[in-house]
Amino acid sequence: MNVIKQYFLRIRTNSQLKHNNASRITVPYKDSRQIGIIFTVEDKIKHETVKDLIRKLESDGKQVQVIEFLPERKENYEFKFDFFTEDDVSFFGNITSPQANKFVGAPFDFIICLDTMPNPLLLHVLASCKAKCRVGPSWQDGHPYFELMIEPNPNVKVMAETMYQYTTQLK
Repeated sequence: MNVIKQYFLRIRTNSQLKHNNASRITVPYKDSRQIGIIFTVEDKIKHETVKDLIRKLESDGKQVQVIEFLPERKENYEFKFDFFTEDDVSFFGNITSPQANKFVGAPFDFIICLDTMPNPLLLHVLASCKAKCRVGPSWQDGHPYFELMIEPNPNVKVMAETMYQYTTQLK
């Protein structure tokens, strides 16, 4: 993404953080209904981890919606999930993807972010969303983006399992 686009995206993200009036509360897991998962495509292992997490959440009776960011030169395994790319960001930093905008507007009880490193496009979605509780890795400047932060683990399977365990324990 070019420098100017990144600059405008950062301005829009900071504006969303300041002006998003979504009610951020921790919902008891047993009462939750809708869960979103967001991640950046990296490899087949991460893709399989997301599918495993979906199965667990659905077996708990949750409705799950997934969006992935697909970087250039990465394979979109199975085309199973909605996705957006850098091409879906306008010059002025607006995300134009209908799938990403649908995800942002969904009334999730939880959004789980499965990236181990910050991604400016995912941060924008997290800043813009209406989710009650956002779960993600503990990054240096991650506090405005997450209500529940988990120590990041380079093994995405371990990190996903840890996020699932902590989320299901919320009462």
